[in-house]
Amino acid sequence: MAEATCRVLRDGALEGELAPALTIKDSILSPLAFHVFDYVLSQLSSFILAGKSQSRGLVIVAFARSPSYYIDLMKSSGIDGVSLDKWVRILDCYTDPLGWKHRLKENGRIGSSPDSSFGVTVFRDVRNLEKLLSGILELGKGIVGQGKDRFCIAIDSVTELLRDVPLSSVASLLSNIRCHGQVSSTFWLLHSDIHDTSTIAALEYMSSIVASVEGLTQLKNGQQGLLEQNLRKAKLRVRLKRRNGRVRLMSEEFHVEQTGITFKSISSEEESMAQTLVPKVQFNLDLSEKEQIDRSKVVLPFEHQETDKANQIYDGRRSLMESQNGMATEAEKTGVTENSSRGEIVYLRDSDDERPDSDEDPDDDLDI
Repeated sequence: MAEATCRVLRDGALEGELAPALTIKDSILSPLAFHVFDYVLSQLSSFILAGKSQSRGLVIVAFARSPSYYIDLMKSSGIDGVSLDKWVRILDCYTDPLGWKHRLKENGRIGSSPDSSFGVTVFRDVRNLEKLLSGILELGKGIVGQGKDRFCIAIDSVTELLRDVPLSSVASLLSNIRCHGQVSSTFWLLHSDIHDTSTIAALEYMSSIVASVEGLTQLKNGQQGLLEQNLRKAKLRVRLKRRNGRVRLMSEEFHVEQTGITFKSISSEEESMAQTLVPKVQFNLDLSEKEQIDRSKVVLPFEHQETDKANQIYDGRRSLMESQNGMATEAEKTGVTENSSRGEIVYLRDSDDERPDSDEDPDDDLDI
């Protein structure tokens, strides 16, 4: 399931459609979304390095962790540092997100730090989203150029960005990223228990894939705090929107180890156990044999209800049986029969005072 999600991001977007977007969310009860984020990042990096991905480069927007963390993560995956500089760029929004350190350096209150390593650009005003969007796209174009080649964007924490920027501005930023013609795919991390339901719903609506990290062990009534088991393993539920409009739901269990995370499919017994925990409905849609017999005896309104005649569907006209019993039809009363070549309308005035028909409009003098 996790591999299927990575393949969707690897394949990217078709011409004229939005880039695939993945939201990885967790909560304090199971704070393992960073491990899933690292896994997706490593998988996409290997696809790009092998030339199997639509994207030819990767832009990492670091809010929650330092750029050195991601450089070490790539190197631990077996990626050479020399080749890393050719297709990876990091926008550092972690070191000085609001520019406070930079202003203190200018005033001489703190010493200057060494320049950033190659491939890392420090960004000092995350509240300026126009400049932030421009910086992200410029880093991507610096890798693939101005042609038709595409690049992938990874944002390690939208939650950090929402601390300083309203939701509407963040949604506009993410939408502009997905709409850009050179963006192959994008994914970001969200801590769902920090935000309200409207914020979570808005970000999920903008995503084509939503991956939710849930703890395998639930807290009992009256129990508070964080269970130690949920720090080592969790369940990953994925909702994938396909291009044809269909939605696919998948579940998988993963364990956190020193070498990374390993995924394991959930057994059918566990799935059936989860189904039994769902409360049953309080009504039955099936009919008993007696109910079926009673339903067959019900005469519907459009049927004749005479017991001595066969049921016939009423079509709004006089039935043939009524004419055979001597009941005159309306046509017979007026003298017009089926054999008449044409019909005739006879009009009798109620009194002699009634004006005859004329071509004059009686309302002609009204100013309408």
